[in-house]
Order: sequence, then C-alpha cells, then structure tokens
Amino acid sequence: MAKAKRMYGCTECGSTFPKWAGQCGDCGAWNTLVETLIEGAAPPSGRAGWAGDQANIKTLAEVSVEEVPRFYTASGELDRVLGGGLVDGSVVLIGGDPGIGKSTILLQTLCAIAQRFPALYVTGEESQQQVAMRARRLDLPQDKLKVMTETCIESIIATARLEKPKVMVIDSIQTIFTEQLQSAPGGVAQVRESAALLVRYAKQSGTAIFLVGHVTKEGALAGPRVLEHMVDTVLYFEGESDGRLRLLRAVKNRFGAVNELGVFGMTDKGLKEVTNPSAIFLTRAQEAVPGSVVMATWEGTRPMLVEVQALVDTSHLANPRRVTLGLDQNRLAMLLAVLHRHGSIPTYDQDVFINVVGGVKVLETAADLALMAAVISSLRNRPLDTDLLVFGEVGLSGEIRPVPSGQERLKEAAKHGFKRAIVPKGNAPKEAPAGLQIIAVTRLEQALDALFE
Repeated sequence: MAKAKRMYGCTECGSTFPKWAGQCGDCGAWNTLVETLIEGAAPPSGRAGWAGDQANIKTLAEVSVEEVPRFYTASGELDRVLGGGLVDGSVVLIGGDPGIGKSTILLQTLCAIAQRFPALYVTGEESQQQVAMRARRLDLPQDKLKVMTETCIESIIATARLEKPKVMVIDSIQTIFTEQLQSAPGGVAQVRESAALLVRYAKQSGTAIFLVGHVTKEGALAGPRVLEHMVDTVLYFEGESDGRLRLLRAVKNRFGAVNELGVFGMTDKGLKEVTNPSAIFLTRAQEAVPGSVVMATWEGTRPMLVEVQALVDTSHLANPRRVTLGLDQNRLAMLLAVLHRHGSIPTYDQDVFINVVGGVKVLETAADLALMAAVISSLRNRPLDTDLLVFGEVGLSGEIRPVPSGQERLKEAAKHGFKRAIVPKGNAPKEAPAGLQIIAVTRLEQALDALFE
C-alpha cells in the first residue's frame, strides 16, 4: 500500500492544507485545522473493507436475514441494554463520568466471559497490577482473563490477531494513538483513526470490542462526534458517583432498542444488577406527604414505576424559579401555563422545583399528568393517596392524550399493590387488572377532580 500522506483538514469547510495554520485559508475559521491522513493510490490488495467483506452486490431478496447470533455476558441487565446479548464483531462505546463504574462493569463482564471464551483486556490508563488488585478486591475469577498494557493501536491489533480473543476491551480510546499521526493521544485525529482501525478489525475478525470513552463536563462523549456514528452501540452511565444506583442507557443500538435501561447497584463487590427497579425507586415515606406521586414510565422494553416530587413555594423574585431534575425544564414551563389556562391554578408567583427520585431521567411525555398532580398537591398542601398511580400526556388545549404500552404500565402498578390509577381514556383497558380501579379521563379538569376524591 502506498504511504499515507499527512494533511490538515478544516472541520468547517473541509479544505485540506499541507501544513497546519491557525486560520483556514478558505473559510477564514480559526483553530479548525486538524491532522488527517490521505491514502495514496494503491493497487488492489484484496484487503477487506470497512464492514469486513469485499464489495458484493446483491438484491434484498438474496440477502440472508437469519437472526444475528448473540452470546450472553453473564449480566442480565447488560444483556438487556445490548438488546439480548453481545453480537460477534460489534463495537460498543461506553461513556460516563469518572468513577461511575465503566471499568468495573467491563472487568466483571470480561472475567465472566473469559471462563467460556478467550478475552483480552487492554488498558492504557492503569498498570496490570492495578487491574489485578481490582479483580481481587471484587472476588472475580482471574485465571483465564488476559491483561495487556499498551497504547499503540498497531501493537494492540497485532497482538489481538495472535491471541484471537472473542471479546476485547479498550480502556480507554482517548489514550490510544496510531504511529501514522504525529498529534498527541486524545486528539480528534488520533481518536478517529484509532477507532477506525479497531472497527475495521472487529468486522474482519468477528471480535466484539468494548471502547471506554471519556466525557466532557457537560456529560457528552469527548472527541469527535463521528466516533458515535462509527460504532454499533453507544451506552451511557447515569447516576451520581456517590450514589448507590447506576443506570446504563442505550442511546444508539444497531442490534436492539434504544433508550433501554439497565439498573445496577454499586456495592463493595462491584456492580450488582437490580432485577426489580420499581421496588428500589418506590422506597417512600410511610405517611403520605404533599407533592409526591407515582407514575409509570416506559424504559426500552419494560415499564418502571418512579416517584415524582414537587415543591411549590412563594417566590420573592421578579422571575420565579423553574428547576427540574430528571425532567425537561421547558416542558415544565409549558405545563404550568396549561395548568393556569385550563385548570385556573396560577403559579406565576411561585417557585416550582421538580425531582424524579433515584436519579432517573424521564424522557417521555407520559410524565405530564403526574408532574401536574405533584405540583397541585404541593401548592394546596394536600397529600395524594400512596396507592395512586398517574400517567398521561397533556396537550396545550387541556386534553389528556394516551401514551404507548398503557396495559403493561397498569399491570406493573397492580403487581406492586396500587389500588387506583388515573389514566387517559385511550389507555383504559376493557378489563382492569385485579385490585386496580381505573379512572379514565379525557380533559385536565376531570383529572384534577379525580385527584382528591
């Protein structure tokens, strides 16, 4: 293959230059030139392409649609987030705050997989002694997993071709560099080129690869955004580093559902999976308190019961505060306006604070009715029944709209002993689950009347 030529490309306009400069000569943007490689012309070499195969044209009818083979990772919650297990040749990117548990869950997973298949743990941040000390502290099997300390991508791939692991971990991609580039490890060009070589190797060899990625202070994955497009699955760890719960969410998955959520508990022996997260999130006070209500949210392929809390207090500011944790702040402002217009309940002189207990991020509109119920309960200082469940989407005209998977949400509520449920009329089942009274509403006014019956 012809020798690669180093060039510097502008991330704004795409122009290339032979030398680096502070300003792009074409578009005038500053500090946008990054190092890149331009492959020289080369004769056909028979090397496999990006997806691992030579270019081959078929009609859709000729393409095999057999189920993608998977193998289990020995962690039910991780398998759930991955879509049912790990796929051969897949590349999974895991991001999260420092200390959240990325290296811990991968070390636990690889120690378990190494008992059945060859596995390789490559670390560029720790020594082999540090990895071994963590494995001993977590009481993990250590006789089969192979550990390698290396940051050069060419050496890593050469070693992997000899060892032929079925699963490999790169911890982390920001420490890896390629000798073809002169920039420092962690730069945009180094991360992009190193990840490209790993993805190509995974597709050619069938090795499943986990990549650990650093995150910025805003919580997004550091480095080029193209990194998320190159991999098959992107997982984010959520939760507080000093909390006991860790949430693993899939934001991209070519082999399963997105927004699937895995729940783990951090213990002195590592991350333990939580098979019934609703029971964890519903650890409530014995007595009913104002501003608290339970809703059923849908995470991936399962329902989950979470508690929504509201605190409404008189504001002494010209612009009252609207603070949310786990919910969209803009949606709160919209719902408060709907509450004033169609419920005749003003909050323009009140500070409103909303929290979803347990650190869960509720991304769906089914939380609208529960949020408004918690606000009204706190504003009037009247507690809601502890056996009451509320969910539904609220429109701008005050109508209550149905949400997906209403039947499954009600079954989850009945399983945990709830007696009443205020739901949209479109989600009311023909036959209610045993012991659960269904109150179907179509307007916000009906829902408000039903809250304090």
